[in-house]
Amino acid sequence: MSKLDPLLRYLLHPSRRKIDVFAETLVKGTAATSILIILLIFFFVFREASSLFFSDSPQATSTVQSSGAPAEYNPDSSADAPAEYNPDGDTLELNKPVAVATPEPEKLSLFENLFSKVWQPVSSVPKFGILPLIVGTAKTTIIAILLGAPLAILAALNITFFVSARVREIVKPAIEMLANFPSVVIGFFCLMDVATLVKATFDIDFRLNALTGGIGLAIAVTPIIFTVAEDALSTVPQSYRQASLALGATEWQTAYRVMLPAALPGVFAAVLLGVGRAFGETMIALMATGNAPMMSFGIFDPSRTFAATIGAEMGEVIWGSEHYNILFFLGVLLFLFTFSLNAITELYVKKRLMKKFQGS
Repeated sequence: MSKLDPLLRYLLHPSRRKIDVFAETLVKGTAATSILIILLIFFFVFREASSLFFSDSPQATSTVQSSGAPAEYNPDSSADAPAEYNPDGDTLELNKPVAVATPEPEKLSLFENLFSKVWQPVSSVPKFGILPLIVGTAKTTIIAILLGAPLAILAALNITFFVSARVREIVKPAIEMLANFPSVVIGFFCLMDVATLVKATFDIDFRLNALTGGIGLAIAVTPIIFTVAEDALSTVPQSYRQASLALGATEWQTAYRVMLPAALPGVFAAVLLGVGRAFGETMIALMATGNAPMMSFGIFDPSRTFAATIGAEMGEVIWGSEHYNILFFLGVLLFLFTFSLNAITELYVKKRLMKKFQGS
C-alpha cells in the first residue's frame, strides 16, 4: 500500500505533485549554483596565483610608445644654438655634468625573492619575501589563541555546570552575539585604548605591535570558541556527571576531569575554529598590529599578517603585475592552511581523541 501512495497522491492531487517537483528542483538548483560559485571563486584565485609560476606576467612599465612620441618642432636645433662669446676661454668645470656610476641592482630569482626576509614591493627592485608575513601571522595567531582559548573554555565550563538555568539563558546568547561583532569596531578599540594600555603597562616603544593585535584577535575568537565548546559540553550525557558525583567527586572535579575530557573532540574543534578565524582576520590585524613586515619574533615589535597584506595592497596594485599575482598567492596559502587544518582535525585528531576519551 505504501508504494502506491505517491501514485495515488499524483492521481488525486496533480497540482500538489507539481508544487513538490518545483520545490525539489528549486532546492537542487540553488545548492548546485552555490557550489558552482564557490568552485569558480577557488578557480579564479588559483588561476591568478598560477600566473606567477607558469606564465610571463605583464609588467607595468613606463616605456614611451614610439607612435605617441611628441613631435619634433625644431629638428635643426644647431641653427638656434646660443652664441659662443668666449670660444677660447676655459670652460667652467663646475658646470659640467658629473657622471655617477650607479651599481646595477641585484636581481633575484622568483623563489629566492619569495623566501627572502624583506617585503618591499615598491622599491626599484621589488622584494616579495613572505617570511616576515609568516612570522607576523604566526605570532598574532598564537597570542590570540593563548589568550582567548583558556578564557573561552573556562567560561563554557562555568556556564554549563556552575550557573543556574536562568543565568545561562541570559549569558549564553549575549556572548554568542559578540561573535557577530564588527571586526572594524574591535580594531578601532584596540587602536585607541588597548594599544595605549599595552604601551603604558610594558613601557615599550611601539603602541601598535603583535601583542596588541593578538589581544584584538583574542577578543574576536573568544565568543566563537565559547559557543562551540559550550555546545560540546552540553551534549555530554548527564549520566557521566551523576556517576562522578555519586562516587564522591566535587562539581569542579566532575567538570574538569570527567565532562571536559568527554567533550574534548568538540572543544578541540572549537579551538581550531578559532585558529582559522585568527589566521584569516583582516581588519583587526590591519589596524592593531602596526602593519609593518618586520622579521622579528618579539611580541612588542610591529608585525604584518597575510590577510592584512592582501587587504592593504590589493586596492593599489597594478592588475596583472607580479605584485598582483603574489597577493593572490598569499590568498592561496591562506586557503591551504585553513583547509589543511580542518582536514587534519576531521580525519585524524578528532577520531583519535574520541577513541581515547569516549572509547568509540
